[in-house]
Amino acid sequence: MRKLRHDELVEIQNRGAGAERVPLTVVLNNIRSLYNVGGIFRTADGAGAEKLWLCGITGIPPHPRIAKTALDAQNSVPWEYREDPVSCLREMKSGGYEILLLEQTNRSVPYNTYVPKGPVCLVLGNEIEGIEIGLVRECDAAIDIPMHGIKNSLNVTVAFGIAAFYLRQHLTRLCKENAEYRRAAAG
Repeated sequence: MRKLRHDELVEIQNRGAGAERVPLTVVLNNIRSLYNVGGIFRTADGAGAEKLWLCGITGIPPHPRIAKTALDAQNSVPWEYREDPVSCLREMKSGGYEILLLEQTNRSVPYNTYVPKGPVCLVLGNEIEGIEIGLVRECDAAIDIPMHGIKNSLNVTVAFGIAAFYLRQHLTRLCKENAEYRRAAAG
């Protein structure tokens, strides 16, 4: 085994490996740290999320603090700003997306027990306050990450990474099953 060199990684990227998007859209509402926004862009790129919605006070590219942690992912992940996250969630829901909160609620289930039934719109909230109650009312389900230390939550970027890669596994499987179903129905 050997570690791949940077030029080898760039070549793999240029061939399009890892460019497969899954039906995962992410709403960032009132994320105050531009470094967190950049980290979420980078993680969304790595997980193959199809789009980021930047809402409320969440900073938008171009900004040097976002670029510092995004490492150019702000240019590869489609994104859009919308001041009102509720209208965004309603639009996603009408498009067939499950609205999934990454939040501790009285109905949250551990992230690794949740199985999506279709496209997912994952909602992330403010680093201190979490997700606004108005957005909680718009949700279909909520997941959380069980904590085993003295803190009750992880940094939003870290939590998103855990949830995004978990969801990617299930959404990739769903996409493959739906493609096989469409081929069988056409054949």
